[in-house]
Amino acid sequence: MRPFPGIPYDYPPAAAYYLAEASIYGLFLLCLMDARRRSHHDLAYLLGGVLFGVMLEYLNIAANTGYVYGRFVIMLGKAPKDVPLCIGIGWGIIMYTARLVTNARPWTPVVSAAADALLAFLIDLGMDVVAYRLHMWHWDWESRHLDPLTGQWFGIPYGNFYGWLCVVFCYSFFFRLLERRLNAWAIAPAAVLLSQGALWLLIHTLRHFVNQVFGWPTKVLFIAALVILLAIWRGRRGSATEPLPAVAWLVPAWFHGYFGSWFFLGGFSGENPLLTGWTVFFLLAGSVVLWRVHRTGSTGY
Repeated sequence: MRPFPGIPYDYPPAAAYYLAEASIYGLFLLCLMDARRRSHHDLAYLLGGVLFGVMLEYLNIAANTGYVYGRFVIMLGKAPKDVPLCIGIGWGIIMYTARLVTNARPWTPVVSAAADALLAFLIDLGMDVVAYRLHMWHWDWESRHLDPLTGQWFGIPYGNFYGWLCVVFCYSFFFRLLERRLNAWAIAPAAVLLSQGALWLLIHTLRHFVNQVFGWPTKVLFIAALVILLAIWRGRRGSATEPLPAVAWLVPAWFHGYFGSWFFLGGFSGENPLLTGWTVFFLLAGSVVLWRVHRTGSTGY
């Protein structure tokens, strides 16, 4: 019997989970060493991002938002409402390495936060459709009477993408806003609390409002947020002010490479030509960004 109705894929070999979890912990250690070498602010940003990521996932699961996690080695909470530690750490390292790229540019906090959100979102576009089919996490499409492989974005809710943009933008923006006003170790908790409040307004209150008043689905809100962030970032240039460490491209390279490989190894590429076309496009787009980061060495993207 397959793990979930409507999804024609068994669980992958256990090594798929073990390798993903171990790799994320290893990348976290590299980010930790880099942050310690840089400054207390960078270290606080990384650790605050991990805390924020764990809180986000735990609160979402506790609030019955319609998805559950697969079984990893280190889980926080009580099953079935428990969260893999590596997911929270994944949030932290993705946000940290995006900040490394944008901090190398002379941009305002708003522009930097928009670019951080777009960089993180590019990773998610190539990751979620694969991790979902590997049963690393699962959305409850059955209760919505939608096909779990074609519902919304090939089984990924548009609300998930909207959430990614909001989460990364809010944490990045509030941390940068407070950076010159508070002690390094007070910034992260304050940024997390402010971000949680902003997310409540953006994800719950605003989404409910536009749905009830205008009848707009979450897809419209997601597209609007994406267009706004692209408009904020579009055309911004400037010479890099500091060299980028290898971890700035190593983290996104791992996410693109690992989940891109499983897209083909797991047989998902034969499921739907549109899914394959879009996934390959996003993997190529991510590769172009990484190539520019690696080629320039100190000029970001």
